[in-house]
Amino acid sequence: MKHHMFSVKCGLAATIAIAITAHANDPWSEKAIPQPVNISDYQGTLNKQQLLSLIDAGNTLFSARFTSEDGVGRPMATQAIIPTKRKRPPRSEFARTAGLDANACSSCHNVPVVGGAGDFSANVFVSEGFQHSDFDTTDPQFSNERNTNHLFGAGLVELLAREMTSSLIDQRHQALLEAKATKIPVKHVLNAKGVEYGFITAYPDGRVDTSNIEGIDSDLVIRPFSHKGVMTSLRQFTVNALNHHHGMQASERFGARWTSTDDHDEDGFEKEISSGDVSALVAWQATLAPPLPLNVEDERWMAAAQRGEQRFKEAGCADCHLPYLPLSSLAFADPGNMDAAGTLRMGEVPDTVYDMALLDWAATLEKDENGDYKVPLFGDLKRHVIADQQVAAFGNELLSQRFVERNVFMTTELWGVASTAPYGHRGDMTTLREAINAHGGAARPSRDAWKALDEASQTDLIAWLKTLVITP
Repeated sequence: MKHHMFSVKCGLAATIAIAITAHANDPWSEKAIPQPVNISDYQGTLNKQQLLSLIDAGNTLFSARFTSEDGVGRPMATQAIIPTKRKRPPRSEFARTAGLDANACSSCHNVPVVGGAGDFSANVFVSEGFQHSDFDTTDPQFSNERNTNHLFGAGLVELLAREMTSSLIDQRHQALLEAKATKIPVKHVLNAKGVEYGFITAYPDGRVDTSNIEGIDSDLVIRPFSHKGVMTSLRQFTVNALNHHHGMQASERFGARWTSTDDHDEDGFEKEISSGDVSALVAWQATLAPPLPLNVEDERWMAAAQRGEQRFKEAGCADCHLPYLPLSSLAFADPGNMDAAGTLRMGEVPDTVYDMALLDWAATLEKDENGDYKVPLFGDLKRHVIADQQVAAFGNELLSQRFVERNVFMTTELWGVASTAPYGHRGDMTTLREAINAHGGAARPSRDAWKALDEASQTDLIAWLKTLVITP
């Protein structure tokens, strides 16, 4: 407990000391987190009122400017995803390189509104961050510089990844059953929601050749988050970011279960972020409304955008930036079925389940002929080679991340792109034209088709892209 002493003078009487006990929810408190969210209050299937309450708690946490009284700082821990000790405390807790580098989640996610993208000045420096690799330089030999992605529609993206992963794993299982039954190798092309991921060969003895898988890891798990497509879930992303950017360590990864202590970073604060806090942050992010195209009233702009959308398709851009992917269910379970070690997992605690159909924005989603929701993300949840020797701007990283090659990146979802400049994974391109011109590698044919368009057609295509906005 902390006490503040105030002196009260009564006439000529001696000073009387009055002790006032400070509480976290006092209006003058310097704690950003008044009290942890209790995960047991939000277990099972939530009704709308419970969901809105959890979202509200997450909203507060997302914009909270964490302080040293909450446990900000990690003097003896690195920014590593795997709990890793430092050799010695840093000279300064805050640094633009290995962090701490932000006071709140909203410090970086704020363009055009909270939950959005980030300016170049909010770039982060990504490394695996094990004990030997603390760094205090922006030299690309030590880290990859990354711009902030927006989070709108993120819950839908995770649900798509879960459904697609489940489908791919089932395809592998069926191929193995067929190989066992026929006693001959079975080649199976992997396809989920119309997106092809190469092929596997299943053998009668139970082996699977994964060398021809494309765009995802050999375990067939689609990891839809980050520029490199290496984060499985919003929960994983949230736990990582809290430690990296704020030195706020979630108990489910940095607590006694994995580190044998509740103060892994040795800053004097135990259990800094509860599982309920993480669940609230996930709920707020997962339920952010998906970006929807601007309803253009200007007739010239409308006509140009209609022509531009057609040019986009003709150039082959829609081969990767798919206009939509179908989603069968809006029910979001947290933890999810793909969460792994380092976050809570299914079965460890009763799930929190909420149906995003309860939210007003769900009514804006169209359905296809099968009754599935059409998620208009303009992406394919797949990694691609995006640079070559002639068009190399996107190949500017020196370090691989999670065994993903340096010139391979996740297809950027284009919904909201008009509201989230600057562009490119480093945020060093100021216009959409620059970003299109930088497409190399597997995207080179589409880039060349764009370059072959006359100026009027290129302008039409930009006019269409500028309708893909985030509306507060």
